[in-house]
Amino acid sequence: MTLIQIIMEVRYSRNRIYISKEEQEMIKDFPILLGGSGIGSAIAECALRLGFEKITIIDGDEVETSNLNRQNYTANDVGTMKTEAIMKRLKSINSNADIVHHNCFLTPENVHDFIKGHKAAINALDFTSEVPLMFDKICQEENITVLHPYNLGWAGLVTVIAPDSFSLDIIAKKGERFNELNMVEYASSFMKFWGNPQDWIDDVIREFKNEEEPLPPPQLSVASSLVAGMCTHILFNLVTGREVKKFPDFYLTSLLN
Repeated sequence: MTLIQIIMEVRYSRNRIYISKEEQEMIKDFPILLGGSGIGSAIAECALRLGFEKITIIDGDEVETSNLNRQNYTANDVGTMKTEAIMKRLKSINSNADIVHHNCFLTPENVHDFIKGHKAAINALDFTSEVPLMFDKICQEENITVLHPYNLGWAGLVTVIAPDSFSLDIIAKKGERFNELNMVEYASSFMKFWGNPQDWIDDVIREFKNEEEPLPPPQLSVASSLVAGMCTHILFNLVTGREVKKFPDFYLTSLLN
């Protein structure tokens, strides 16, 4: 047994029963791309702790004080680049992990180059341009499955865009650029249709739309943790050949039920 194998045996010994030794080896070298390291910062740590050791992170933002209520940063990180801060944290957890970071924003010109070579991606990009949907489209063309995480305060929402699934543009409103709210409204309508209404989601949407100032959506640390666990579980299922829900279906985990 090599030294690396011995270290893995000890590091992941408490994963036993839930994860076999063979599965642990499978996830170790499964390359994940994180587009955006806001909610992606929480997903990155959860995935790393489970055993995903090949992670690429792309973001051009700096850590701000307003991020600290829900993202995986500390007060000492404020003013530093998000990708540098989260890489430092991940390496402090597992110095042997292959963590690559890029301090830049994804653009129509560079998105294709960054996507290649990965087997799964997390689309945690801000929907302020056409790049997030372009990200999905290129991933589908490259046979890469994409996870979309959403922070709903007391609940986590994740939808999976697989190479053979529909894309989010089918629920985009005509004449409007797709944004996170479109997905949340779709999920709420979907739940109503299937006889499981989540009225609290509609209440939050209504209050958010009625706010006098144009503000970003309200989010809590609770949902960041929920979504991190959900995405990590979905990634594990992808690697090990287990079934996953694909868009237009989705995952919703709520503490309000």
